[in-house]
Amino acid sequence: MENERDVRTLGRPGGLAGGPLGNLAAGGEPPGRRRRGRWIAAGVVASLLVGCGVVLWPARSGPKEPPEPAPGTQALAAVALGVPASLPDLAVLIGQREAEVKARPQDAHAWAVLGSAYVERGRRTADAANYPRAERALRASLKARPRGNADALGGLAALANARRDFRAARTWGEAALKADPKRWTTYPLLLDAYTGLGDYKATGRTLDKLSELRSGPAGLARIGAVYRDRGWREDAAASLADAAAGAATPAEQAAWLERAGQLSWERGEREEALSHFDEAVRLDPDQRAAQAGQGRALAALGRTTEALNAYRVALAGQPSPRYALELGELYESLGLVQAAKVEYDLLRARVRAGAAGGVDDELVLGVFESDHGDPWAALRRLRTEWRRQPGIEVADALGWALHRTGDDKEALRFATAATDKAHGGGVRSALYVYHRGIIEREVERYGPARRHLQEALRINPHFSPLRVPLARQALAALGDVPDEPVPTGASTVPAAPPAS
Repeated sequence: MENERDVRTLGRPGGLAGGPLGNLAAGGEPPGRRRRGRWIAAGVVASLLVGCGVVLWPARSGPKEPPEPAPGTQALAAVALGVPASLPDLAVLIGQREAEVKARPQDAHAWAVLGSAYVERGRRTADAANYPRAERALRASLKARPRGNADALGGLAALANARRDFRAARTWGEAALKADPKRWTTYPLLLDAYTGLGDYKATGRTLDKLSELRSGPAGLARIGAVYRDRGWREDAAASLADAAAGAATPAEQAAWLERAGQLSWERGEREEALSHFDEAVRLDPDQRAAQAGQGRALAALGRTTEALNAYRVALAGQPSPRYALELGELYESLGLVQAAKVEYDLLRARVRAGAAGGVDDELVLGVFESDHGDPWAALRRLRTEWRRQPGIEVADALGWALHRTGDDKEALRFATAATDKAHGGGVRSALYVYHRGIIEREVERYGPARRHLQEALRINPHFSPLRVPLARQALAALGDVPDEPVPTGASTVPAAPPAS
């Protein structure tokens, strides 16, 4: 099919060959010559009609609406570019490709598209049952075309990232890059993998390469995510704004607006965050991350009933363990202990369901167990996770689990790694800084503790309905800064922990 052949070129610099230059390359006439011919022909027809006393009135004024794309076309383009697709269009694409591979089981490209579509549906719905289907389809593509199959290799990298298996994502992504170095859509996959593994040198190299390529809105959005991780929030906001402005579909635009809303939320800008989330949901009613974001922002604005409803809608369409944790903590902050327990039970059930589909949710389960369950179980899980993929999120969570089990000296090493730019912890996270401040208080480093707790509340005064009151209580207990001389000598900041 013609639209499919066009989409196959989308991941390469230069994109589609369809515009005026593409017509010339294909041996067609220059566009100006064709337009002049059409105007002459139109003039002749008009003269004949007027001469015969016939007047044709247009049925409507204004520019003609572009034709609606064929069902599944937008999802096909989105899957090829690694960007979000609308769920209805995605369902059509999956149905089409399932029929196609049944009729032509040796069609490697159709298998790769089907597998990538399953990955996207699993990511958007939190239904891990899509992931084994995706793996079977992508491996069928590799079997049909074992060499140079960058589409299938990239799909397997995306699948591994969705499952939070960053080592596998790195392996598949690097293989995809070797198969087709000009396929720019591989670079965002590698950025996710390297970030999850805490390999910030590789992240920097990959970011530089992606920046050189003409990657469009999807590339800008991923560059913005790296800027956010480095603490360059103004640059991140600019990249996300450009990505949203250049998005090709409402679903894609909604995804980039959700990320912009999340960035505003992390800066403590409640109204601006809510505005981004609202617009994202208007463009794509299935944008569940934005609905969870609405819950976050509405709760911070004191609109509690609306916040609870937003979370419930998000969880109904995408029962993510993270959303269940956030809603449970909101209930707990309101004194609704039994309602919180229901959400925590849902979290455990969703983690088990994800594990059946190959998803590694040990991080979110460890975060939950540290504060609401068994801290020792959290510590075991997170130590294993740190050995597998020592990223900043895991460093923060492991440091907090160590604190909750009473080992504050080791906890501080991980909390420092999660917040110290020298060790990759450039992200401006109020939660990470809060954790560090509380741990520093326990090891009697009262000055840094006071400074970091103040910083957490300055970054985002509403970062958690449970922890903000605790941060304020801790600051009050620490009191004002004592009148004491500035310390001299070597720094006492602990060294970063080893990756394994």
